[in-house]
Amino acid sequence: MAAAWSFRERTDECLEEPGDLALVQQRHAESESRFRTLLESLPKVAVQGYDRDRRVIYWNAASTQLYGYHPKEVQGRLLEELIIPESMRAEVISAHHSWIEKGIEIPSSELELQGKSGAPVAVYSHHVMLGEHTANPVMFCVDVDLSQQNQARRELEFATRYDALTQLPNRQTFERELEGRLDEARRRNDCLVVIYIDLDRFAEINDARGYEASDVLLALVAKRLRGCLQCADLLSRFGSDEFVLALPHVKDNDGVMQRVEEVLDHFNQPFMLEDEELHVTASLGVALFPDNGSTARELIHNADAAKNRAKQSMPKRCWFFDQQIHDELLYQHRLAEQLRSAIGNGELALYYQPQVAVASGRIENMEALLRWFPREGKTITASEFIPLAERSELIHQLGDWAIREACRQKAEWREKGLGDQRIDINLSGKQLSVPETFDRLETCMREHGLGPRDIGIELTENVLIESDERILELLRQLYHRGMKIAIDDFGTGYSSLSYLKRFPVTSLKIDRTFVMDAPTDPGDRAIMAATVFIGHSLGLEVVAEGVENEEQLEVLREIGCDLVQGYHFFRPMSADDMTRILAALEGQ
Repeated sequence: MAAAWSFRERTDECLEEPGDLALVQQRHAESESRFRTLLESLPKVAVQGYDRDRRVIYWNAASTQLYGYHPKEVQGRLLEELIIPESMRAEVISAHHSWIEKGIEIPSSELELQGKSGAPVAVYSHHVMLGEHTANPVMFCVDVDLSQQNQARRELEFATRYDALTQLPNRQTFERELEGRLDEARRRNDCLVVIYIDLDRFAEINDARGYEASDVLLALVAKRLRGCLQCADLLSRFGSDEFVLALPHVKDNDGVMQRVEEVLDHFNQPFMLEDEELHVTASLGVALFPDNGSTARELIHNADAAKNRAKQSMPKRCWFFDQQIHDELLYQHRLAEQLRSAIGNGELALYYQPQVAVASGRIENMEALLRWFPREGKTITASEFIPLAERSELIHQLGDWAIREACRQKAEWREKGLGDQRIDINLSGKQLSVPETFDRLETCMREHGLGPRDIGIELTENVLIESDERILELLRQLYHRGMKIAIDDFGTGYSSLSYLKRFPVTSLKIDRTFVMDAPTDPGDRAIMAATVFIGHSLGLEVVAEGVENEEQLEVLREIGCDLVQGYHFFRPMSADDMTRILAALEGQ
């Protein structure tokens, strides 16, 4: 498409000699030709030119593809009647006048314009004014299509707030919304019911019918539970086979029992799975506001404890939180006391799980994981004692011990010449809430002769969300000193993508729940691909957790994931076992 404007008209009045004028006009013609060629050589960048009155004088092929107008349709037509939504037209006209008359440039920005069909078109638009101080200024708009990036952003935003399989709010979203319902219940002096639902023998169904059939069942359960919701009710998928309901506006005990029975009734009818009737039962735990808790987390915790009692008491399907369950919670307190002693009795250990580069297969880093081996009794899992430590404030002692041990072990490996792999330590929200944690970390590293590239830290996105500006500033200081900071279990919390620009992080760790079914689930694959795309766009390294087979690895390789971690390569191992592997890699 040839442009209808020329540089020549602005040169004639400036030159007196015909020879000089002809030479300059020739050079301008050549420049103009090169400029047009350049614009047409940008197949994915839409460029339009507008005269002083905002009428089209240039329209490249990419603009046709983006907005739907052929060049012949737009010549001489106004910018605002072509691609500017009606609500923006006055502002655009005013901005154009201000640029021409006052020299106030139109800033580059993300805009939602419109195409020939009237459909919205998301672009990043940059503007250039040529000859702005002449009688015939020309404005060029350079528009980059953002539709794919915005789609990836929407998918990733959804993944951070909702469960991909059931489309239900995830735990963090549910807790946030439940707090709002509790505020309303206090004002209305209402009861509120929290019901924790756990499908019975789901693992057996999973083993017998496979993951795909189990996923279909979970989606059917979610659909059926939605059927009992009233306008203010909340429903969330918490775990693989767990759902939680919050039912506000309940006035008395009769109302409570009626709502609970409604939920139970939904499991009296069979589910149709693979053209076959499947009877599924569920165990329910019930906690009441205000009797059994005043916060979302407390009510969910107590409903969960009641659900566990219901499972132990089958065939009874429902249990209300009561004093006996409360007494069992006291046991957790005693376990906390044992943990306090374990820290000083040498019962703790760090296990190490390597992170492997997808491209080379080389061990790049390793995550340090806490283990508890009591002198008497069986090993206590981290999933049991870490939350316990969080609740009892022992997390600070536990975290300090992990920092000291990781630094000591890294220094020992370095002294033996065993690799340069970084050790990443998990820090909890409570640890971050104490600024001295950072001082102790840096002091310990100095004492062992370690630098910021020897030790990294992992934080969940919710921990970062809940951190105040003081903590974020301390993290920024570590970041600028070269320390690697990862967001762990990315996609399972409630952060917005806008936070990624604010957080001082260097990598994202894709949660294992997305990796597990990625070879067969296009949704999980799309979410992981979007995570990798966004991460790389922000200059972040992307790590996938829970890689257990070659099929999962191949998916991650195809979407460009940087590092992987999981049983397909290494299980978490003791320091001695890790030492042997590092020695073998070094040929010792």
